[in-house]
Amino acid sequence: MTTDLKASWTAAFRSAVVSPHEHIDLFELRGFAGQTVRQILRLDGGGEAVRVRLTNRYGTEPLHIGGARLARRTEGSGIESGSDVPVRFGGAEDFTVPAGEEIVSDPVEGTVAAGDELALSLWLPDDTGLSTYSAVPLRTGYAVPGNALTAPTLDGIEGLEELATRHFITGIDVLAPPATPVAVAFGDSWFEGAGTTPDTDHRFPDLLNERLRAAGHTGWVVNQGISANRLLTDEIGEHGLARLDRDALDVPGVTHVLVHFGLNDLGVPGQEAYPQAAPIPSAEDLIAGFTALADRIHAAGLTAVATTVGPFKDTIFEGYSTPEGVAVARQVNDWIRGADSPYDAYADLAAAVADPADPDRIHDAYDSGDGLHVNDAGAQALADAVDLAALKA
Repeated sequence: MTTDLKASWTAAFRSAVVSPHEHIDLFELRGFAGQTVRQILRLDGGGEAVRVRLTNRYGTEPLHIGGARLARRTEGSGIESGSDVPVRFGGAEDFTVPAGEEIVSDPVEGTVAAGDELALSLWLPDDTGLSTYSAVPLRTGYAVPGNALTAPTLDGIEGLEELATRHFITGIDVLAPPATPVAVAFGDSWFEGAGTTPDTDHRFPDLLNERLRAAGHTGWVVNQGISANRLLTDEIGEHGLARLDRDALDVPGVTHVLVHFGLNDLGVPGQEAYPQAAPIPSAEDLIAGFTALADRIHAAGLTAVATTVGPFKDTIFEGYSTPEGVAVARQVNDWIRGADSPYDAYADLAAAVADPADPDRIHDAYDSGDGLHVNDAGAQALADAVDLAALKA
C-alpha cells in the first residue's frame, strides 16, 4: 500500500459503547447467532486509508467473527457495486475478539472523505452473547440470518431486522495529514443526539462539522456522547471522569476536547428508572469535577472547551427536574462563563436554546418534546453557538 509517510492515524468516526449487563429494561439489549449484521458509519473526516475498531469490551466470552467487509453505502442496507472489500485483523478474515478487549484492523486501502457513508458487515456464525453496544446511535442497522457479507442489499432477505442500536463498533480511523485538528465531543445525550431525527445526521457534532467544512476548516469533531452519562458517578456507561482517558485523551489525533456534562448528575437521581441513585451534587462538587477534567485534558497537551449545562426545567420525566438541581445548574453555568474557569474556551449551549422568558427551560422551538433534549433546530442552534476559532489548531 502506498501512502503519505507524513500522514498519521486519526479518528474519523467514534461510537461510545456501554455494557449490556446494566439497565436491562431500558434499551434494546441483544446478541446475535448465525447472522450478518450490517451497520452504517458516516465519516466525520477523510484520509488515504481506513482501519476499523471492533470491541468486545463488555463481553463475557470471546467474540468469533467469521468475516468482515467494508463498502460504500448507497441507501438503506444497500452497498455500491464493486466497492466492498474484506477487513482483516492480523492478516486474517476469520478472527476472534477476546472477552474484555478491542482490536484494530489492518489498513484498508482507498481514499475517503468527510461525509462518506460506509457499510460495515460482520458475519457472526456463533452465539455472541449480549453485545457491547451503543444505545442511541440514531442510525439504523440491519441483521439477517446467514452469511450475507457480500449481498448488494439485505432488503428482501427473510428474517431481516432493523436495529436501533449499534453493536461491536467503536470507531474508524483514517490516515490524515499531520496536525489535523480533531475535537472529541465528550459528554451525554446532548452530544450523542437524543431528540434529533434518526438517520438524518442532525446531531450537534454533525451540524458543527458542517459549519467547520463550510468555513474551510481542515479538522473535524468525533462524537463520544453517551445518553444518561454522568460526570461524577456511574449510571449509563462509566462516568466522565472514569472514561476520559479511553474515550477522549487516547483517541488518535485528538487536539481538543469539547465537554458537556451535568444534566444527569442533577436529574437522573430523581428517576426510578435509573436505580443507581446518588444525591444531587452541589455546585462545588460539579465544579471540582469539571476542573479535574480540564486539568487532565491540559496535562495531555490538549485544548479544553467547556459547554454550559443545558436547560431542563419542566421536563416530562418525573423527578428529573427539581428546584435544587436547576439552581445548581445556574451556579455551574455562571462559573463556566466566568473568569475562574480553567477551560480555554466555552460555548454557551444553555443560552443558545433557552426560553428567554424562562431561561431554565428549553424554548418550544428547540424542544424535542420532552423538555430535556433538543430537536433538529435546537441541535443547529447548539452548533451555531460554538466559536469555530476555539477548535483550530
